[in-house]
Amino acid sequence: MPATVLVVDDERNIQLTLSRALSMEGYAVETASGGREALEKLAALPVDVVVMDVRMPDLDGLAVLQKARETRPELPVVIMSGHGSIDTVRSAFKLGAFDYLEKPITEKEKLLVAVKNALALESLRAENAALRRAAGQLEMIGGGPAMQRLFDLVRRTAPSEGRVLITGENGTGKELVARAIHEQSRRRDRPFVKLNCAAVPAELIESELFGHERGAFTGAVAARRGRFEQADGGTLFLDEVGDMPAAMQAKVLRVLQEGELERVGGQQTLRCDVRVVAATNKDLQAEVAAGRFREDLYYRLNVVPIHTPALREHKEDVPELAARFLGEACERNGRRAMRLGREAIAALQTHDWPGNVRELRNLVERLAILCDGPEIGADDVVAMLPGARRPRGDRLRAGAAFHELVEEAEREIVLAALEAHQDNVSDTARALGLERSHLYKKMRALGIKRGAE
Repeated sequence: MPATVLVVDDERNIQLTLSRALSMEGYAVETASGGREALEKLAALPVDVVVMDVRMPDLDGLAVLQKARETRPELPVVIMSGHGSIDTVRSAFKLGAFDYLEKPITEKEKLLVAVKNALALESLRAENAALRRAAGQLEMIGGGPAMQRLFDLVRRTAPSEGRVLITGENGTGKELVARAIHEQSRRRDRPFVKLNCAAVPAELIESELFGHERGAFTGAVAARRGRFEQADGGTLFLDEVGDMPAAMQAKVLRVLQEGELERVGGQQTLRCDVRVVAATNKDLQAEVAAGRFREDLYYRLNVVPIHTPALREHKEDVPELAARFLGEACERNGRRAMRLGREAIAALQTHDWPGNVRELRNLVERLAILCDGPEIGADDVVAMLPGARRPRGDRLRAGAAFHELVEEAEREIVLAALEAHQDNVSDTARALGLERSHLYKKMRALGIKRGAE
């Protein structure tokens, strides 16, 4: 299929000139005479590149660019202007324009090169995404048994067409699981679209999901595609689906059953091919029993159930997660490289993390910003994280010899690590940065007899 270029200009002769040049190169061309018409075309058509004037009577090109980037952040937009100033150019690039052309465009090669380069960039982005998928690079982290079970379930579920219901506490990475399912599915080259059902007012959620026609309600100045249409051929992630209003549940059920929808204020029935992945932190079975969630919709969504474990259920992954977050936080905040000391890691593992991975990420960023470093200690963690504790062996005991205090500290650290790893010696040794044989010797010396392979 040829790439589609949308030419937006209020001067008809410029529309015709640019359209002719692009058509002769094999592109499919759509035109719009103003900003509002351009937004309508973008909502209704599969446009690959936009070539757009800045000055237009109804809605200027920079405003259209900003609105387009909200729904299609990857869409390349080439801005044109015959009255361009440095501020205009700067504003265009700041808003995400791909290129800038000065009018009049007397040499069609400049236009063709800009469009060709824009398409090449999008192709490269898609290729990089495919390579990341092939390499199995997921944002999710964890080497413990709980996360390995989750990864295995994602790998087995993703290639299917089955709907997925992801459950788990806030901050456990439900959206990451949804994205991983999409990236490893046959739909990976199509859109991944998300909607937080709890964040949209009840009176607007129908328009968000199904779109609307121009004039359907006050403020509907242009037709708009809903999330189901935007996700056609791809994946729609319905986050916090347990908070969806009851009236919408019946309409979503119909789309899942029949694969058809109508925009708000529209008469035309539209077909859509969407894989729905839903997520919630609620007990949907309890919501069904209480009459707040439709039982038939629950069973439609819950084809493959996936539960994301709370961080307290896989504390063995805290060191790896914390190290990753610390590196990212230092880079993001312009801090020199820092590291977490062994005692700091042990202190992190004493916390139950009610906010899960999100809480850990925020705490580590706070440490990166406020600690002088280069090594973060247990005292830093305890000071910033209520509920965290130093390993008990660090406490001084009057009259005790130094070697006794050291042995007590080592014993407490080893026992805490064994508990965190379900007495698996190999995993415990790996977490403590020790050889397995060294840990066995240390356990015998400390009189610790628990542990298994």
